Amino acid sequence: MSSLLEKIDKNRLPKHIAIIMDGNGRWAKEKGEDRLFGHYHGVESVRNIVEGCAELGVGYLTLYAFSTENWDRPEYEVVGLMELLVSTIRKEVESLNKNNIRLHVIGDMSMLPEYARNELNEALDITRENTGLNLVMALSYSGRWELLNAVKNIAFEVKQGRLQVEQINQDTLQHFLCTSDFPDPELMIRTSGEYRISNFLLYQLAYAELYFTNVRWPDFRKENLYEAIADYQNRERRFGKTSDQLEESETPV
Repeated sequence: MSSLLEKIDKNRLPKHIAIIMDGNGRWAKEKGEDRLFGHYHGVESVRNIVEGCAELGVGYLTLYAFSTENWDRPEYEVVGLMELLVSTIRKEVESLNKNNIRLHVIGDMSMLPEYARNELNEALDITRENTGLNLVMALSYSGRWELLNAVKNIAFEVKQGRLQVEQINQDTLQHFLCTSDFPDPELMIRTSGEYRISNFLLYQLAYAELYFTNVRWPDFRKENLYEAIADYQNRERRFGKTSDQLEESETPV
């Protein structure tokens, strides 16, 4: 497996990797355990993949930690997830800071319990000056919620007379998204064998390379990350153009 790392071209890394961390519950069920057991073990994978991205020099890593739809899960699981979130951040913030990793959060923070919001805000503040990997946690997030929110904010700006309808373009919409400060993901990984994007970064994934693996999230480690990046580097990214057009644009004049 170590040879996978050697195959990766450090000059062609995706600037931004997004991951749907799926399969914690099924992993636990397969072991005859409670779903929360899977979530607790999933934290080790988060630690390992964050470390792997930081070591490689990836600029941005977005993890889909909790969707707006996850609030509909059984109450014990939601409460357990919130407690796990808070305890994990409390334990990890020192390590993030030491490794020059800056934490960001996207999503509807108002839905989180106050104790979770306070812990998150403290971690955001502590890591604010860091200049290494940008770790983006998508919490209480969904792509449709984000787009609806952006449209409402644009409509408000128009209503206030601060924005003309004729001025609205893609940059305007981008400005009102949660991710306005980040480049779009170039690689999206989903674990556990599901082939969908589940309301995740709907606008931003327009030209991302999608990589699906059957590995459950609690078993996902650096080697699996290297495999996904190696696969990404073997693909041709055309952005709607033909291969011939790309070759022409790369040919020195």
